[in-house]
Amino acid sequence: MMRATPLAAFLCAALLALQADAGAAQARAAAMKGPAPYQFAIIGHRFTDGGGDAQLEQAIAASDDGAVAFVVATGIKGEREPCSDALYTQRRDLFAQARRPMIVAPAASDWSGCTNGAGGQLALDRLNRMRELFYPDADSLGKRKLPLLRLSASSQFRSYAENAQWVMGNVLYATMNLPSDNNHYRPEAGRNSEFEDRAVANRFWLKRLFGIANRNKLDAVVLFTEGDMKAHSDKPGLLSMLGQGDSRQDGYAAARHQVVTMAQKFAGKVLLIDTAPPQGPAPAIAWRANLGHVSVGSNVLRMRVAPGSEKMFLLQKP
Repeated sequence: MMRATPLAAFLCAALLALQADAGAAQARAAAMKGPAPYQFAIIGHRFTDGGGDAQLEQAIAASDDGAVAFVVATGIKGEREPCSDALYTQRRDLFAQARRPMIVAPAASDWSGCTNGAGGQLALDRLNRMRELFYPDADSLGKRKLPLLRLSASSQFRSYAENAQWVMGNVLYATMNLPSDNNHYRPEAGRNSEFEDRAVANRFWLKRLFGIANRNKLDAVVLFTEGDMKAHSDKPGLLSMLGQGDSRQDGYAAARHQVVTMAQKFAGKVLLIDTAPPQGPAPAIAWRANLGHVSVGSNVLRMRVAPGSEKMFLLQKP
Protein backbone atom coordinates (compact mmCIF):
# COMPACT_ATOMS: atom_id res chain seq x y z
CA MET A 1 0.00 0.00 0.00
CA MET A 2 1.42 3.41 -1.03
CA ARG A 3 1.96 6.01 1.67
CA ALA A 4 0.84 9.59 0.99
CA THR A 5 3.69 12.03 0.48
CA PRO A 6 3.89 15.11 2.74
CA LEU A 7 2.96 17.30 -0.25
CA ALA A 8 -0.11 15.20 -1.07
CA ALA A 9 -1.23 15.27 2.56
CA PHE A 10 -0.78 19.05 2.66
CA LEU A 11 -2.80 19.53 -0.54
CA CYS A 12 -5.57 17.25 0.75
CA ALA A 13 -5.78 19.17 4.02
CA ALA A 14 -5.82 22.49 2.16
CA LEU A 15 -8.64 21.27 -0.10
CA LEU A 16 -10.71 20.17 2.91
CA ALA A 17 -10.15 23.55 4.57
CA LEU A 18 -11.27 25.37 1.43
CA GLN A 19 -14.41 23.21 1.21
CA ALA A 20 -15.19 23.90 4.86
CA ASP A 21 -14.73 27.64 4.34
CA ALA A 22 -17.00 27.54 1.28
CA GLY A 23 -19.66 25.66 3.23
CA ALA A 24 -19.47 28.15 6.09
CA ALA A 25 -19.73 31.06 3.64
CA GLN A 26 -22.81 29.52 2.04
CA ALA A 27 -24.38 29.05 5.47
CA ARG A 28 -23.67 32.68 6.39
CA ALA A 29 -25.15 33.88 3.10
CA ALA A 30 -28.29 31.80 3.64
CA ALA A 31 -28.64 33.16 7.16
CA MET A 32 -28.32 36.73 5.87
CA LYS A 33 -31.02 36.11 3.28
CA GLY A 34 -33.39 34.82 5.97
CA PRO A 35 -36.11 32.18 5.51
CA ALA A 36 -36.81 30.99 1.97
CA PRO A 37 -40.07 32.04 0.24
CA TYR A 38 -43.00 29.63 0.41
CA GLN A 39 -46.72 29.47 -0.35
CA PHE A 40 -49.88 28.80 1.58
CA ALA A 41 -53.42 28.37 0.27
CA ILE A 42 -56.70 29.92 1.39
CA ILE A 43 -60.05 28.24 0.84
CA GLY A 44 -62.80 30.81 1.30
CA HIS A 45 -66.28 29.84 2.43
CA ARG A 46 -67.26 27.48 -0.42
CA PHE A 47 -70.85 26.88 0.63
CA THR A 48 -72.58 30.11 -0.43
CA ASP A 49 -74.76 28.18 -2.89
CA GLY A 50 -76.05 25.71 -0.35
CA GLY A 51 -73.08 23.45 0.20
CA GLY A 52 -72.03 20.08 -1.09
CA ASP A 53 -69.01 17.80 -0.95
CA ALA A 54 -68.17 18.54 -4.59
CA GLN A 55 -67.40 22.21 -3.85
CA LEU A 56 -65.09 21.28 -0.99
CA GLU A 57 -63.36 18.48 -2.90
CA GLN A 58 -62.70 20.85 -5.82
CA ALA A 59 -61.25 23.49 -3.50
CA ILE A 60 -58.97 21.00 -1.76
CA ALA A 61 -57.74 19.64 -5.10
CA ALA A 62 -56.91 23.17 -6.29
CA SER A 63 -54.65 23.75 -3.29
CA ASP A 64 -53.31 20.26 -2.70
CA ASP A 65 -49.83 20.09 -4.21
CA GLY A 66 -46.25 20.19 -3.07
CA ALA A 67 -45.81 23.93 -3.60
CA VAL A 68 -48.20 24.65 -0.71
CA ALA A 69 -46.90 24.54 2.85
CA PHE A 70 -50.35 24.57 4.47
CA VAL A 71 -54.00 25.36 3.72
CA VAL A 72 -56.44 27.43 5.80
CA ALA A 73 -60.10 26.70 5.07
CA THR A 74 -63.05 28.65 6.47
CA GLY A 75 -66.37 26.89 6.95
CA ILE A 76 -67.51 23.29 6.71
CA LYS A 77 -71.12 23.63 5.51
CA GLY A 78 -73.77 25.92 4.05
CA GLU A 79 -76.66 27.56 5.86
CA ARG A 80 -79.19 25.25 4.20
CA GLU A 81 -77.31 22.08 5.11
CA PRO A 82 -78.16 20.21 8.31
CA CYS A 83 -76.27 20.86 11.55
CA SER A 84 -75.87 17.12 12.04
CA ASP A 85 -73.05 15.03 13.44
CA ALA A 86 -73.16 12.95 10.26
CA LEU A 87 -72.45 15.96 8.03
CA TYR A 88 -69.77 17.31 10.37
CA THR A 89 -68.03 13.93 10.36
CA GLN A 90 -68.29 13.62 6.58
CA ARG A 91 -66.67 17.04 6.04
CA ARG A 92 -63.97 16.36 8.61
CA ASP A 93 -63.03 13.18 6.77
CA LEU A 94 -62.68 15.13 3.52
CA PHE A 95 -60.24 17.54 5.17
CA ALA A 96 -58.39 14.64 6.80
CA GLN A 97 -57.70 13.03 3.41
CA ALA A 98 -56.00 16.13 1.98
CA ARG A 99 -52.27 15.76 1.35
CA ARG A 100 -51.40 19.20 2.70
CA PRO A 101 -51.82 20.29 6.36
CA MET A 102 -55.38 21.64 6.68
CA ILE A 103 -56.28 24.24 9.32
CA VAL A 104 -60.06 24.65 9.52
CA ALA A 105 -61.64 27.85 10.88
CA PRO A 106 -65.35 27.87 11.84
CA ALA A 107 -67.94 29.93 9.98
CA ALA A 108 -71.29 31.27 11.18
CA SER A 109 -73.17 28.77 9.03
CA ASP A 110 -71.40 25.93 10.84
CA TRP A 111 -72.85 26.69 14.26
CA SER A 112 -74.33 30.10 15.14
CA GLY A 113 -77.40 29.73 12.91
CA CYS A 114 -78.22 26.16 13.97
CA THR A 115 -81.66 25.46 15.47
CA ASN A 116 -83.65 22.40 16.48
CA GLY A 117 -86.96 21.30 14.96
CA ALA A 118 -88.88 23.68 17.22
CA GLY A 119 -86.71 26.65 16.27
CA GLY A 120 -84.68 26.63 19.49
CA GLN A 121 -81.07 27.78 19.38
CA LEU A 122 -78.36 25.11 19.11
CA ALA A 123 -75.43 27.42 18.51
CA LEU A 124 -73.28 26.53 21.52
CA ASP A 125 -74.11 22.83 21.32
CA ARG A 126 -73.07 22.69 17.65
CA LEU A 127 -69.94 24.76 18.22
CA ASN A 128 -68.84 22.41 20.98
CA ARG A 129 -69.52 19.39 18.78
CA MET A 130 -67.52 20.92 15.97
CA ARG A 131 -64.66 21.49 18.41
CA GLU A 132 -64.70 17.83 19.40
CA LEU A 133 -64.63 16.58 15.82
CA PHE A 134 -62.30 19.07 14.12
CA TYR A 135 -59.87 20.00 16.90
CA PRO A 136 -59.29 16.86 18.99
CA ASP A 137 -55.56 17.47 19.45
CA ALA A 138 -52.80 19.96 18.73
CA ASP A 139 -52.20 18.92 15.11
CA SER A 140 -53.80 20.12 11.90
CA LEU A 141 -55.98 17.90 9.76
CA GLY A 142 -54.61 16.43 6.54
CA LYS A 143 -52.32 13.48 5.89
CA ARG A 144 -49.29 15.65 6.52
CA LYS A 145 -49.69 17.12 10.00
CA LEU A 146 -48.68 20.61 11.09
CA PRO A 147 -48.14 21.06 14.84
CA LEU A 148 -50.30 23.86 16.22
CA LEU A 149 -50.63 25.64 19.54
CA ARG A 150 -54.29 26.01 20.49
CA LEU A 151 -55.89 28.47 22.88
CA SER A 152 -57.39 25.43 24.63
CA ALA A 153 -53.90 24.70 25.96
CA SER A 154 -54.51 27.56 28.42
CA SER A 155 -56.41 26.27 31.44
CA GLN A 156 -58.65 29.36 31.51
CA PHE A 157 -59.84 28.79 27.92
CA ARG A 158 -60.09 25.00 27.54
CA SER A 159 -63.09 25.24 25.22
CA TYR A 160 -61.53 27.44 22.52
CA ALA A 161 -59.64 24.84 20.48
CA GLU A 162 -60.62 26.51 17.19
CA ASN A 163 -58.17 29.35 17.88
CA ALA A 164 -54.80 28.00 16.72
CA GLN A 165 -51.37 29.43 16.00
CA TRP A 166 -48.18 28.33 14.24
CA VAL A 167 -44.94 29.94 13.03
CA MET A 168 -43.37 29.49 9.60
CA GLY A 169 -40.61 31.53 8.00
CA ASN A 170 -40.50 34.08 10.85
CA VAL A 171 -44.24 34.77 10.41
CA LEU A 172 -46.84 34.04 13.07
CA TYR A 173 -50.13 32.65 11.71
CA ALA A 174 -53.34 32.30 13.73
CA THR A 175 -57.04 31.60 13.39
CA MET A 176 -59.67 33.32 15.54
CA ASN A 177 -63.37 32.55 15.85
CA LEU A 178 -64.98 35.76 14.60
CA PRO A 179 -68.09 34.73 12.61
CA SER A 180 -69.64 36.76 9.81
CA ASP A 181 -73.01 37.36 11.51
CA ASN A 182 -71.82 40.42 13.48
CA ASN A 183 -69.65 38.11 15.59
CA HIS A 184 -72.80 36.30 16.85
CA TYR A 185 -73.89 39.29 18.88
CA ARG A 186 -77.53 38.76 19.90
CA PRO A 187 -79.23 41.92 21.28
CA GLU A 188 -82.48 40.12 22.00
CA ALA A 189 -80.86 37.52 24.24
CA GLY A 190 -80.40 39.56 27.42
CA ARG A 191 -76.92 38.69 28.59
CA ASN A 192 -75.01 37.61 25.51
CA SER A 193 -73.12 34.87 27.31
CA GLU A 194 -71.55 33.12 24.30
CA PHE A 195 -70.54 36.40 22.65
CA GLU A 196 -69.17 37.88 25.87
CA ASP A 197 -67.25 34.78 26.94
CA ARG A 198 -65.70 34.39 23.48
CA ALA A 199 -64.80 38.10 23.45
CA VAL A 200 -62.78 37.56 26.64
CA ALA A 201 -61.04 34.54 25.09
CA ASN A 202 -60.29 36.41 21.85
CA ARG A 203 -58.91 39.40 23.76
CA PHE A 204 -56.52 37.10 25.63
CA TRP A 205 -55.63 35.35 22.35
CA LEU A 206 -54.75 38.55 20.50
CA LYS A 207 -52.67 39.80 23.41
CA ARG A 208 -50.72 36.57 23.45
CA LEU A 209 -50.20 36.50 19.68
CA PHE A 210 -48.75 39.99 19.53
CA GLY A 211 -46.73 39.33 22.68
CA ILE A 212 -45.07 36.37 20.98
CA ALA A 213 -44.50 38.33 17.76
CA ASN A 214 -42.92 41.26 19.61
CA ARG A 215 -40.84 39.12 21.94
CA ASN A 216 -39.40 37.04 19.09
CA LYS A 217 -39.06 39.97 16.67
CA LEU A 218 -41.11 38.21 14.01
CA ASP A 219 -41.58 39.72 10.57
CA ALA A 220 -45.37 39.52 10.49
CA VAL A 221 -48.62 38.37 12.06
CA VAL A 222 -51.31 36.86 9.80
CA LEU A 223 -54.79 36.48 11.30
CA PHE A 224 -57.55 34.39 9.67
CA THR A 225 -61.21 35.05 10.53
CA GLU A 226 -64.54 34.58 8.79
CA GLY A 227 -65.95 38.00 9.62
CA ASP A 228 -64.48 41.27 8.38
CA MET A 229 -63.75 43.40 11.44
CA LYS A 230 -63.41 46.54 9.26
CA ALA A 231 -59.96 47.40 10.54
CA HIS A 232 -59.45 49.92 7.72
CA SER A 233 -62.65 51.80 8.42
CA ASP A 234 -62.45 55.56 8.88
CA LYS A 235 -65.40 55.46 11.28
CA PRO A 236 -64.88 52.49 13.60
CA GLY A 237 -67.71 51.65 15.94
CA LEU A 238 -70.62 52.51 13.63
CA LEU A 239 -72.51 49.42 12.63
CA SER A 240 -73.96 51.33 9.69
CA MET A 241 -70.66 50.58 7.97
CA LEU A 242 -71.75 46.98 7.89
CA GLY A 243 -75.04 47.79 6.22
CA GLN A 244 -77.00 46.81 9.33
CA GLY A 245 -78.19 50.22 10.49
CA ASP A 246 -77.06 51.91 13.67
CA SER A 247 -79.59 50.40 16.10
CA ARG A 248 -77.43 47.41 17.03
CA GLN A 249 -74.08 47.06 18.67
CA ASP A 250 -71.06 46.46 16.44
CA GLY A 251 -69.95 42.97 17.40
CA TYR A 252 -66.48 43.53 15.92
CA ALA A 253 -65.66 46.79 17.73
CA ALA A 254 -63.56 45.32 20.56
CA ALA A 255 -61.50 43.02 18.33
CA ARG A 256 -60.98 45.78 15.76
CA HIS A 257 -59.78 48.29 18.35
CA GLN A 258 -57.36 45.76 19.84
CA VAL A 259 -55.91 44.69 16.50
CA VAL A 260 -55.46 48.26 15.25
CA THR A 261 -53.82 49.35 18.51
CA MET A 262 -51.45 46.39 18.62
CA ALA A 263 -50.56 46.72 14.95
CA GLN A 264 -49.48 50.33 15.56
CA LYS A 265 -47.05 49.12 18.23
CA PHE A 266 -45.71 46.19 16.20
CA ALA A 267 -42.55 46.64 14.13
CA GLY A 268 -43.55 44.11 11.47
CA LYS A 269 -46.54 43.69 9.20
CA VAL A 270 -50.05 42.59 10.21
CA LEU A 271 -52.25 40.94 7.59
CA LEU A 272 -55.95 40.25 8.20
CA ILE A 273 -57.57 37.61 5.96
CA ASP A 274 -61.34 37.03 6.06
CA THR A 275 -63.97 35.48 3.82
CA ALA A 276 -66.28 38.46 3.34
CA PRO A 277 -67.10 39.24 -0.33
CA PRO A 278 -64.16 41.05 -2.00
CA GLN A 279 -64.60 44.81 -2.22
CA GLY A 280 -63.39 44.92 -5.83
CA PRO A 281 -63.70 42.67 -8.88
CA ALA A 282 -61.12 40.30 -7.37
CA PRO A 283 -59.49 39.83 -3.95
CA ALA A 284 -56.58 42.20 -3.36
CA ILE A 285 -54.50 43.17 -0.34
CA ALA A 286 -55.02 46.76 0.82
CA TRP A 287 -52.44 48.31 3.14
CA ARG A 288 -52.58 51.18 5.59
CA ALA A 289 -49.13 51.60 7.07
CA ASN A 290 -48.21 48.11 8.35
CA LEU A 291 -51.83 46.85 8.55
CA GLY A 292 -53.03 44.87 5.55
CA HIS A 293 -56.45 43.41 4.80
CA VAL A 294 -57.94 41.13 2.16
CA SER A 295 -61.40 39.56 1.84
CA VAL A 296 -61.26 36.38 -0.24
CA GLY A 297 -64.97 35.52 -0.41
CA SER A 298 -65.53 31.98 -1.66
CA ASN A 299 -62.35 31.92 -3.76
CA VAL A 300 -59.46 29.49 -3.56
CA LEU A 301 -56.24 31.50 -3.56
CA ARG A 302 -52.57 31.17 -2.84
CA MET A 303 -50.29 33.54 -1.01
CA ARG A 304 -46.59 33.73 -1.75
CA VAL A 305 -44.64 34.70 1.34
CA ALA A 306 -41.13 36.14 1.18
CA PRO A 307 -40.17 36.86 4.80
CA GLY A 308 -38.05 39.94 5.30
CA SER A 309 -38.75 41.44 1.87
CA GLU A 310 -40.64 44.66 1.17
CA LYS A 311 -43.38 42.78 -0.73
CA MET A 312 -43.71 40.05 1.83
CA PHE A 313 -47.18 38.87 0.75
CA LEU A 314 -48.22 38.35 -2.87
CA LEU A 315 -51.73 37.06 -3.56
CA GLN A 316 -51.98 34.55 -6.41
CA LYS A 317 -54.54 32.33 -8.08
CA PRO A 318 -53.86 28.57 -7.97
